[in-house]
Amino acid sequence: MDREEFYYVDKTGMIEDLIQNRSEVNLFTRPRRFGKSLNMSMMKAFFDIGGNPALFEGLEISEKKELFCEKYMGQFPVISISLKSVEGLSFTAAGDALKTVIGTEAFCEAFLEQNPEKIEEIFSDYLWNTISIRDTASSKKENFYHGIACYKKNCKVVLG
Repeated sequence: MDREEFYYVDKTGMIEDLIQNRSEVNLFTRPRRFGKSLNMSMMKAFFDIGGNPALFEGLEISEKKELFCEKYMGQFPVISISLKSVEGLSFTAAGDALKTVIGTEAFCEAFLEQNPEKIEEIFSDYLWNTISIRDTASSKKENFYHGIACYKKNCKVVLG
């Protein structure tokens, strides 16, 4: 396919709207397949520390460099979570799944930021909430311990 067959819609004006009209909580609703994930990825790329400013060159938001780009671009740690894996047969089960998703993302961000105090805090909370008597009893040890693995930006928590 030729690139000329595609259209690009510059949605970076949404970043300006968010900054100017922010509140304590912002809810972004769109119908299915209407760009929610794309919008969230764009905002993460804009606000997150270590982002690539070149992604926004020539776009609407870059026209207001002093007002928005210099002040907000790449200035914040961003935790981005997806609720796709949050499910459960009860409200409590779904809440526990959500806690795991948020905890995993926070743990990975702490590793990326090389923040040992935050890593220790998150890991201690994780162990306190998940360790069982079989993890410590000498005669009835489990064959698998709770595992956490981080690979650059992909982090997984494995519960055994």
